[in-house]
Order: sequence, then structure tokens, then C-alpha cells
Amino acid sequence: MKIAIHAFDGMTMFHLATPLLVFGEVARLGLGDDWETRVFTEGGRPVRSAEGYVIGDVSGPEVADDADLVVFPSWLSELTDPSVPLLQLVRDSHERGATIAGLCLGAYPVACSGVLDGRTAVTHWGAARDVAAKLPAVEFNDSALYIDHGDVLTSAGTASALDACLHIVRTRLGSAAAAAVARQIVIAPHREGDQAQYVARPLQDPDLDGPLGRTIQWALANLDQDLEVESLAARATMSKRNFTRRFKEVTGLSPARWVLGRRLDDARQLLETTSWSVTRIAESCGFGSPVTFRQNFVAAYATTPTSYRTRFTSR
Repeated sequence: MKIAIHAFDGMTMFHLATPLLVFGEVARLGLGDDWETRVFTEGGRPVRSAEGYVIGDVSGPEVADDADLVVFPSWLSELTDPSVPLLQLVRDSHERGATIAGLCLGAYPVACSGVLDGRTAVTHWGAARDVAAKLPAVEFNDSALYIDHGDVLTSAGTASALDACLHIVRTRLGSAAAAAVARQIVIAPHREGDQAQYVARPLQDPDLDGPLGRTIQWALANLDQDLEVESLAARATMSKRNFTRRFKEVTGLSPARWVLGRRLDDARQLLETTSWSVTRIAESCGFGSPVTFRQNFVAAYATTPTSYRTRFTSR
């Protein structure tokens, strides 16, 4: 797993450090000993960060020629047009099968290359409108934390790059590996919600000892039960309307979306770690039938449960 990470004059150290930390931790924990990260600049010359530090141990763009993953962690806030050679690097890497990741404003040079034309992408909410105006061929979502098309991934602002990098670890090595990395760097293995919760106002702290918190904990332990909003509201002794409002304040999601996400997460882990049949997993996770389970799984992960299991079993 060779990873090429782009750096440029004026980028912040945090943006550069994020993929280096997450992917480097994979190797340090022995989860993927062959994961190798290299930082490159267009001319192969040192660059100076926004904080004034010189980043000198860098390679030239040739390291992207055989990289499995090419990462653009950020971009200039002025949305300066990428150079022709850099755009060609993205296209060539994509064409030969490498995964392309544009994190935060790094989505801009990736989208400029054309590999996202006709598809959706996400970038920092503060720049989404300007980026969308410059690139009408791409549909920019100003709420998602990250969007993964399999071959191209983009993420929202700053810290959501951590979510996106962990997602890459999860898709390559499984949920257990992503959880191990997340535990080591002390962040959530999978953060729910979207960046809308950060745009409008801070997420409210949940009363985990109150009826809402107890209902959430009960739901997590009983995914095979009836978790319709009416049933959850009744368990929390709240009206449906008040429960739905408070639930979204706490989780960033509607009850239905949250339940589906939890069921899919549970199903994914069972596919990775057990030999249970698809029917048994569907029942255990609360899906009405194997057909419903498959439909929701394909919609979420663009692959069938059987194909997903085969991919991780072979590893």
C-alpha cells in the first residue's frame, strides 16, 4: 500500500499531518506493515507551511506514478487553479487504478482534474459555494463529512479528514483495524452526522443519564427489536415530535437514519468476523428480510454483503 501525499507552500501542518498520522499508525500498530507514506511536491523542493516551518524531506511527483492512494490534504484558500502537470498527475493516477482522495479544500484540485465530473463531492462548507460556482460539472454537497465513490473520495473541512482517512483504513483492512487506529489516536472510529451540525451551531451535549440517553443505549443493545420512532419515543416517555427533535440535536441524525446506520455497522462487523449466513445477520441486526438487508447494504457501500465478506475473508 503505497500512499503519495501532496504538499505545497502555505498549507497548514495539521492538514499534512492528518493522513501521515492515520496511515502511519496502521504500520506502527502492525495492521498493515507494507503501508508506506511519502510526501511529494510538484518540483520535489522543500515547502514552507502556513506556520512557518520548512518541510524539507520531500519527493517529486514521480512517487505518485505507482502509488495505490494519492492524497491531496488541502489547497490554497484563494482556490488558485492547479497547474496543468498536477491535474495530469491526478488523471493519470486515476486512470491506472489508484484511489484519489481530496481532503478539505484538497477536493478542489481533484475536482478540477475532471475525475468527478457528473458526480457528487464535498469540501469545507465555507468554500462549497465558491467551489461549486467554479466547477459546475460537479455537484458539491455542503453537508456530508465525506463522500466515497470507491475510486475517488472527498471530505469536508479540517477534522473530517480524520474521518475520511479512518474510512479508508476501514475499507482496506476492516472495522477492527480502523477501531484500533482510532483508539490509539483517541478519536471516534466512526463519527455520525454531517457538517451541517457544525455550520449552524454546536452539537448539544446529550443527557446520557436521562431517558433519551438510556433509550439510545437500549437501542444499541437491541438492534433486532422494533426501533421505529414511535416505539423509541414511548420508551423515552416523550412525544414523537419532542423525541425526534432532541434525538437529532444529540446525534445529528433523524432516528430512522441513526438506526439504519447502527444496523449496517453491526452487520458489517458480523460479516467480517463471523461465518453467519446473510439471513442470520439480517435477523440479528433488525432488518425485515435478507432482501431488505441487501438493498440497504448495497445503497450504503456499493457492494453486496457477500462480496464485502469475501473481500475481508481473503485478507
